[in-house]
Amino acid sequence: MNLLKQLLDGCYVLCGFSFLIFLYLPLMLAMPEQTRLANDFDYRLQRAKHVLRESPLIDGHNDLAWNIRKFLKNRLQDFPFAGDLREVLPWSASAWSHTDLPRLKEGMVSAQFWSAYVPCSSQHMDAVQLTLEQIDLIRRLVNLYPNQMTFVTDASGIEEVHKSGKIASLIGVEGGHSIGTSLSVLRMFYQLGARYLTLTHTCNTPWADCCKVDEPGKYPHIGGLSKFGKLVVHEMNRLGMIVDLSHVSVPTMLDALSTSKAPVIFSHSSAHAICNSSRNVPDHVLQKIAVNGGLVMVAFYPHFLSCSSQATLEDVIVHINHIREVAGVDHVGIGAGYDGVNLVPKGLEDVSKYPHLFAALLESDKWTEADIAKVAGKNLIRVFKEVEAVRDRMEQKKVPPVDQTIPPEDIMGRSYCRYQGPRT
Repeated sequence: MNLLKQLLDGCYVLCGFSFLIFLYLPLMLAMPEQTRLANDFDYRLQRAKHVLRESPLIDGHNDLAWNIRKFLKNRLQDFPFAGDLREVLPWSASAWSHTDLPRLKEGMVSAQFWSAYVPCSSQHMDAVQLTLEQIDLIRRLVNLYPNQMTFVTDASGIEEVHKSGKIASLIGVEGGHSIGTSLSVLRMFYQLGARYLTLTHTCNTPWADCCKVDEPGKYPHIGGLSKFGKLVVHEMNRLGMIVDLSHVSVPTMLDALSTSKAPVIFSHSSAHAICNSSRNVPDHVLQKIAVNGGLVMVAFYPHFLSCSSQATLEDVIVHINHIREVAGVDHVGIGAGYDGVNLVPKGLEDVSKYPHLFAALLESDKWTEADIAKVAGKNLIRVFKEVEAVRDRMEQKKVPPVDQTIPPEDIMGRSYCRYQGPRT
């Protein structure tokens, strides 16, 4: 009797299970394949990689050049960039190292702005010379690997190099102190290939306030941009050099936005509403970025993401989503800041992980492949082309170079090596 009861109970279970399959299988088969696979990471990763094969991935900021100076004194014969630096000292022992050619290819990076950075301690001293040496280093590095990288100075060059499968390499000068308060130096940096200037680093220049003045207990030096600072922005517009507002104070952001005739960028900043670091962009500035047509390229440093020493890939997505909600999908990009930080988010440990970020974005219904193509690089190309269009219009109007110098009172007592002119 017990055996018969067990058999009957088994039949009931089997019949019930069969009924459920009969009921739901048609619904499952009718469900679109994309919906059924939306939660499959491997599927989303393949979709993201397909997008990055079709559209360039452009990172706005990488500090590798400064690490080469720190570790190797700019001697490239000792730098095995084509190998896995995770297996080579001193790179393998450094928390500041995240970049080499194999990992750039794995991360499907199509274009990289290499930072020509020099420290604030060089201001009013040898900042111009050091910056020239960093520009030289970047150009020499690119020339050493012609099969993998190409030096690029315009938006169309990025698109052309992407089609070739190489990495388009561009230069951004990080910090207005690098020009030594000279518009002539700014023009020469442009001639050497620099395509953006970050108006300040973590120090005020004699013509612009940095983000440090926004911190509690700190006071502005200028209150934004001085008259000469606005001339710097004007001359950058005339040259076709992108104005970069990462590191600047909020009043400097607002002055630059009201002065620039071209879209501006934040090459490596995040959203202030999510993490109230002075390095991040407040919502009222994000709204102005949308009007200006500019771009905020999200940084991956945990202290800018979670305001702590730890962060994850999901924290990056929170910032991307917030900037999208406030400014729009046309105004967000990627500027990780690898090799310039000693902490990185879990899941984005180095430059090889970019496809994982875009695969994670595709998990949400509000992100399409067209959207992530914009974030990956199309937004930056649009900004770059608009900056070039402003340059071309100013050239057609025969706008002359700015030949004014900074007022002596702006640098009195600061500059230690300025030639004051011949004695009379």
